[in-house]
Amino acid sequence: MQRMSTEPRRPAGRLLSRPVLAWASWDWGSAAFNAVMTTFVFTVYLTSDAFGGEAYASGVLGAGLAVAGLFIALLAPVTGQRSDVGGRRKLWLGVNSLAVAVLTALCFFVFPRPELLLLGVALIAAANIFFEFAGVNYNAMLAQISTPSSIGRVSGFGWAMGYVGGIAALVIVLVAFVQPVFDWFGSSTEDALNIRLVAVFSALWFLAFALPVMFAVPEVPRQRNADRLGFLASYGLLFRRIKAIYRTSPHTIFFLLASAIFRDGLAAVFTFGGVIAAGTFGFALSEVILFAIVGNVIAAVGAVIGGFFDDRVGPKLVIIVALIGLLVSGTAVLVLGAADYEFFGVQWSGDTTFWVFGLLLTLFVGPAQASSRAYLARLSPAGEEGEMFGLYATTGRAVSFLAPALFSLFIGIFGEQRFGIIGILVVLLAGLLVLLPVKPPAKVPPAVVPAP
Repeated sequence: MQRMSTEPRRPAGRLLSRPVLAWASWDWGSAAFNAVMTTFVFTVYLTSDAFGGEAYASGVLGAGLAVAGLFIALLAPVTGQRSDVGGRRKLWLGVNSLAVAVLTALCFFVFPRPELLLLGVALIAAANIFFEFAGVNYNAMLAQISTPSSIGRVSGFGWAMGYVGGIAALVIVLVAFVQPVFDWFGSSTEDALNIRLVAVFSALWFLAFALPVMFAVPEVPRQRNADRLGFLASYGLLFRRIKAIYRTSPHTIFFLLASAIFRDGLAAVFTFGGVIAAGTFGFALSEVILFAIVGNVIAAVGAVIGGFFDDRVGPKLVIIVALIGLLVSGTAVLVLGAADYEFFGVQWSGDTTFWVFGLLLTLFVGPAQASSRAYLARLSPAGEEGEMFGLYATTGRAVSFLAPALFSLFIGIFGEQRFGIIGILVVLLAGLLVLLPVKPPAKVPPAVVPAP
């Protein structure tokens, strides 16, 4: 029988409308958790010698995040489905965002002592779980604040806000806490007070910028018979819907698989970019930070440009062009970065090559990420976006080992760090090849998927 209710798409008259700005504000705020807590500052602190040594602490952190990834993979689709059915998408976005902020703030109590390593890892891992759950509901809102003709631009704008928000948060953290330009109580390094206060700052930053979406975007309508479905029964409905989607729209499943692969490669570009810059090209820490800032700016510009093309030529072509650009740029870094050479009468060094083609890589990452989200939003039946983005999170987690494993494998084979780039390129190429035969989404929202 047909799904009991449908969710109306709420058109945005212009890109910089109140609902779009409020929605993108969440992306801006979430960068404090992504960039500050899990990438550049707090996890670096957790893996320092103060917690038992880099190797040991890194192993514990990796294990904790792996367990968090398992929870996300198992629960994300069902939590998204239940927020769709119960008409509580915005509610659960707020609840999960609040949980992330609270868990992040609690990291203040992780003093630099080995016995507190498990507490720190547990808090970061739990925050990751709730962050992904919030992300499912946040991504599902994309259809509410856009139209089929503007969805690409809106998605690209959101990604750009995330990149720029990360830069803003990192700069504040750098000049106020890590390398303070003025003395204040929060700059004290005793008991790592400055780093622990970074956690409080990140929590407040995220919470403040997550609030606007709660007031500017309406809740989705509640579907009839929502209370009759128990939590475990939700899995039965999930599998039946997956079968129904495969039967009525198999290319949706194929896209989920393709995007899971190339999104792992996209994540690896940023994950290992700084590592390669320092290890292969000899960048100092200050240069790595500068490269990260410039790279995020260029990625934001790329996301906005890609969004405009998305609405004109469709997300599939944007993703294909972006992946090809990534493959060409990555190959240039690998081949041309091996030695100094002369190009059109100009002497280029390896680090110059990385600045040019490494930044070109970041230009293509933004459009691929933003159009991937817009692609799935176009494929999702109205009222079932949460469930679809839950599957999006699950498939991504299922293959998240690919790029790191191949990166390490090729380093082991060739004995040099720069050859790890081959592993990233292989994942991007595999994602591109799987995507090519996938049917592009229609600009008109798909028909309702039948559910038992």
